[in-house]
Amino acid sequence: MAQAPPGVSVVIPAYNEEHGVPAVLAQVQAVMGAALLPFEIIVVDDGSQDQTATVAEQFEGVTVVRHAHNRGYGAALKTGIRRAQYEWICITDADGTYPNQRIPALVALAIAGNEHMVVGARQGANVAIPALRRPAKWVISRLANWVSGEQIPDINSGLRVFRRSVALRFFRVLSDAFSFTTTITLAMLTNGYRVKYVPIDYYARTGKSKIHPVRDTLNFIQLILRIGLYFAPLKIFLSLSAVLLLLAVAWGMISEKLLGRLADVSTLVIVMTSFQVAGVGLLAELINRRIPYFWNDEE
Repeated sequence: MAQAPPGVSVVIPAYNEEHGVPAVLAQVQAVMGAALLPFEIIVVDDGSQDQTATVAEQFEGVTVVRHAHNRGYGAALKTGIRRAQYEWICITDADGTYPNQRIPALVALAIAGNEHMVVGARQGANVAIPALRRPAKWVISRLANWVSGEQIPDINSGLRVFRRSVALRFFRVLSDAFSFTTTITLAMLTNGYRVKYVPIDYYARTGKSKIHPVRDTLNFIQLILRIGLYFAPLKIFLSLSAVLLLLAVAWGMISEKLLGRLADVSTLVIVMTSFQVAGVGLLAELINRRIPYFWNDEE
């Protein structure tokens, strides 16, 4: 007896997207219907002040969940994931920026390859990322690569397919803000889950962007370091220890040259601090590996 194809829950967070959501829903319904996979579409209206929810409710078969007030992109995704009935979750945006016709291919790749997550990396022939956001994106990517120890083509793409059961394991650390996608990427990579990247296009959005370049960039950097402390503390503390050790050597050489003698007391203090930081990192790593935290569960 042939096994029934797995179902897909498409979760679409929306905040003041009354102009973009109709085209997105029509496209998703069309491509998922043609894919002959069981599916559902869940739109989470995150406290919109326009007619986003009303517009979405006009589409037959679309489930609309409303937040009473704006709680954030990540919070909207969490609500949709909790409501989802299928194991495979696909997330996309309501502003028309992502090529939703690629969703069936991403789902098929995830299922065939037994992946935990497949990410649509914005590296296609047509990518409309504003120039103002590119430097910050570069910095965030390099920092994320260092923390995870892997090359991440696109850490915060909003078009991806992943297993609901795996995402639920990380809910306590997944951000309620725009950095949800960054968090789940780093959480999976630093815990040995399989993540695959597929190049996709990225179009100019419909409506005004909700991204605040300076504030959100600082939040992303803070988040990546925090995730590093969660899942790879030894890497963070050893790097800081190495910096302190180099500082001690540099200060010793400078004091010898400028003062004519080695500033042995201050140099020794810096060296001892370096060793203490390394010790804290080692202890944190041992605790992290020994305690059976929820994020270390295996399927």
